Amino acid sequence: MPLRSDWSDELCPIRRSLDVLGDPWVLLIIRDVLHGRGRFDALKESLAISDAVLSRRLQAMVEAGLLTRVEYHDGRRVRHGYAGTDAAADLLPILQQLAIWGERHTPMPPGGAHMSMVHNRCGNETTRGEVCSACGAVLAPEDMTWVKPWKNARDRLVPSGTGPGERPVEPHQV
Repeated sequence: MPLRSDWSDELCPIRRSLDVLGDPWVLLIIRDVLHGRGRFDALKESLAISDAVLSRRLQAMVEAGLLTRVEYHDGRRVRHGYAGTDAAADLLPILQQLAIWGERHTPMPPGGAHMSMVHNRCGNETTRGEVCSACGAVLAPEDMTWVKPWKNARDRLVPSGTGPGERPVEPHQV
């Protein structure tokens, strides 16, 4: 899914990574899928993205091994959504570190508030992406809750392979 060039055969791992992850939509889709929003309509609404752009990105992400298509029942029929793979779950530290970087180095817009990332096992906010700054445990999606005060929400992340409708805990109000 190259932006400008095909870097898939490059020796530099950063170039190869950017060949897959260099499109900003990719990380935003991964963020939403890790939050249990793997249905097409949920992704479209959350991201404010067109059907065509979302369809192309999802297909490319399946081909790249970041997502897998999963069946779910909407009450009447079988539909398909998306679940993160282990490759998607491995992006959690990067997503969390991007959020931490954004908190530190970008101006907070009016009406904004600090987003905290809570390690569910110890109950403390972490200020690091890969290991909990409070207890030192390695962080996995299923161990994390992102507290978003501007949405008045606490979104618990889901384990890799969790498809639409299999969310262990629905987002709830703070």
